[in-house]
Amino acid sequence: MQYFPAYMWRCLELAKKGRGKVEPNPMVGALLLHQDKVIGEGFHEAYGLAHAEVNAINDAISYGRQDLLKDATLYVTLEPCSHYGKTAPCADLIIQKKIPHVVIGCLDPNPEVNGNGVKKLKEAGIEVTIIHDQAIKDAAEKLILPFTRPLLDHRPYIILKWAETADGYMGSGTHERLRISNAFSDRLVHKWRSETTGILIGKNTALLDDPLLNNRLWPGPSPVRMVIDKELELPSSLKLFKAGTPLVIFNYHKNQQLDQVNYVQLKRDIPLLKQLPGQLYALKIYSLMVEGGPALLRSFINEALWDEIRVIKSGQLSRQGLSSPEIIKASLFKNENLLGDQVSYYYPQP
Repeated sequence: MQYFPAYMWRCLELAKKGRGKVEPNPMVGALLLHQDKVIGEGFHEAYGLAHAEVNAINDAISYGRQDLLKDATLYVTLEPCSHYGKTAPCADLIIQKKIPHVVIGCLDPNPEVNGNGVKKLKEAGIEVTIIHDQAIKDAAEKLILPFTRPLLDHRPYIILKWAETADGYMGSGTHERLRISNAFSDRLVHKWRSETTGILIGKNTALLDDPLLNNRLWPGPSPVRMVIDKELELPSSLKLFKAGTPLVIFNYHKNQQLDQVNYVQLKRDIPLLKQLPGQLYALKIYSLMVEGGPALLRSFINEALWDEIRVIKSGQLSRQGLSSPEIIKASLFKNENLLGDQVSYYYPQP
């Protein structure tokens, strides 16, 4: 049966509305099409709540369009689930509502689903189309990578973020802070923070910048704040210890929970980045933004331990300071201009 790519692109945009709210579930968008007219839309809004297909069906019903469902096509970015989790299987609801045709952006890699949703729908006589358009398939798979990375690799989806001057410096290397990004870019960074589970810096960034690492400039939850302090050298006078929100300190000396501070011990004889992903996963950190200094960022880049790089470049010059990391084995995904700041997004090369 014929399908129209534009409607799947719309579903992908709907899905992004759940960013930062659905973890550890995937972002999913859906719509119902009846005779070239959209009769219902939905997305997975928050973990534990109804899935995208349910919301699209309920949206159609709320407008009195229930009788149209038996002749409609459901577009959904991800294969409908076929098992009980926090909610009932979406495949069962689709069958119950007698929706005759389902168009899917990509299969669900979760071993509990992975083709079983499609199988259940087909066994019920529903026509299923899996889109093979490479651009849509790639977009749908990238959309769920924050879900598949922890699920399959037992590590968080890792975003490396930094701001740099026009001549490639990202800090002064002293307690004198180098202001780079503008106020609008700063708000964007806090939006990114609201969409991630954890945020990580190194000891030097904690000492030199004395950051709060919370989410002050955008509505939504703050990420779990994390710092690498191998020898426990950070003074308790830092803002990190006074913010009143959880703080994780990765170190070589102890495992201990003291009020809001969780000390997580690492092993000296194993490279840091060989241990850290598993420790983060154990802490239920499913997405991580690394906002540290150039040394920490370079270590992630050199180990190819990242899923996305976001760089904010201003038009100002510094002529001295800490040089930004070199981005290697990466493909530029998009550029956008934010009132003079250029924001660049990179994915690893295939």
